[in-house]
Amino acid sequence: MNFRKKAYLGFLTLAVLSLLLAACGEADNTDKGNNETEGANTYTVEHAMGTTPISKNPERIVILTNEGTEALLAMGVKPVGAVRSWIGDPWYDHIEDQMEGVEVVGEESNVNIEAIAALEPDLIIGNKMRQENIYEQLKAIAPTVFAEDLRGDWQKNFTLYSKAINKEEEGKKVLAEFEDHLNQVKENINTDAEVSVVRFMEGRTRIYYTDSFSGVIFEQLGLKRPQHQVDLFAENPEDQFAREVDQEKIPLMDADEIFYFTYETGNGEATKVEEDWINNPLWQGLNAVKEGKVHKVSDPIWNTAGGVLAANLMLDDIEKYLAK
Repeated sequence: MNFRKKAYLGFLTLAVLSLLLAACGEADNTDKGNNETEGANTYTVEHAMGTTPISKNPERIVILTNEGTEALLAMGVKPVGAVRSWIGDPWYDHIEDQMEGVEVVGEESNVNIEAIAALEPDLIIGNKMRQENIYEQLKAIAPTVFAEDLRGDWQKNFTLYSKAINKEEEGKKVLAEFEDHLNQVKENINTDAEVSVVRFMEGRTRIYYTDSFSGVIFEQLGLKRPQHQVDLFAENPEDQFAREVDQEKIPLMDADEIFYFTYETGNGEATKVEEDWINNPLWQGLNAVKEGKVHKVSDPIWNTAGGVLAANLMLDDIEKYLAK
């Protein structure tokens, strides 16, 4: 084989190898590009059940708590499905106009999994305290994020929801507006007043305390509880939510200002409980009653809704009743 032929074959071999290497490099870059694109289109959220990857900008969201529904609405998002309100047909009065067209998917404590699947959601948001036993079924339908519990500190859950729906900036704005509202109310009310919160229900009555929806807001405003309630709840410091009481304990309800609400589901039984208690001579003998410092307020706003919209409406009530 002469020199020219050897040189030609060597050149040809190098050219083929160069083409192969270039092709491999292009394939590597393509794979990297796909991975980068995929990563750019997803984000992960840490929550009560672990870590969940979610596609950016989920549009079909199902929400499985009342306070979660309010969080989405406050951030300008209408869910495709939601659990029904505890009171209402099917929604609380204060959100009814915003929930037109939203499908009911059961109740917080009794979720309809088939109804959720039929909506083909991009994201499901629920709560460990309510729905831990069906988490595996839910995440088989769509990426699912759970908050830990449902007590007084709704802002903690709200922050998680804003991350889950990829609207953290909108969420921060909503919380900042609430904080401004809170500070405005704080300036306009008598923060020296001691307050008491009572709830009447079918078959039982409670005094609510600091680890409740209303309790957290009262603490943020700097409002205190009467000493006899401080002593009552000191008996079990791990539970600062509420105490069930009988009518003999009515004197423990007294304070500078009493707020009460009734969980009436429509059968009239809770209303009967309310009437029985407030007509009791012990109730009539409370200082707050004699001084006209008792205020009946909305159960959904002060307790059952549990979200940011209700929190703002509750602040309006407090400003009205405790104005300087």
